[in-house]
Amino acid sequence: MHIEIWSIGKANESFIEEGIQYYFQKTKPYNSIELVILQPSKKNATTDPDRSKMQEEELVLKKLQPQHYLVLLDEKGKQLNSIQWSQQFQQAMNMGTKTLVLLIGGAFGVTDNVRKAAKQTWSLSSLVFPHQLVRLIVAEQVYRAFSILNNSPYHHS
Repeated sequence: MHIEIWSIGKANESFIEEGIQYYFQKTKPYNSIELVILQPSKKNATTDPDRSKMQEEELVLKKLQPQHYLVLLDEKGKQLNSIQWSQQFQQAMNMGTKTLVLLIGGAFGVTDNVRKAAKQTWSLSSLVFPHQLVRLIVAEQVYRAFSILNNSPYHHS
């Protein structure tokens, strides 16, 4: 199973990118993973929340393919601990999922259409984080989940 972290927004600051690549390298012996940044067109940039969400919806739904299993990361989603993340990944692999997509929505959230396209909705925390930091946290949690599945000593419960 391939994992893609999709994130709306701009490219990472160098220190964030370095951290993400660090965890991707640690994950690769277990599973393939990549970050996909979806950038709305600058010519259509808007501060209107509804228009922003509609532009982002178009980006997400256009990229979404039948082999994708979309998991929306949203503050209103189900809070899972690290062991539960690993169990969810195992279930996805058992179902024959080709590509699991973890979507980090835009600053204003996502539209109902994107929410409906998601097979599951998970919450990282009830705290609010900057999007770039969320990318790093998700990269680390994916590594942690696969280290749990592979009995690596990284995760101590």
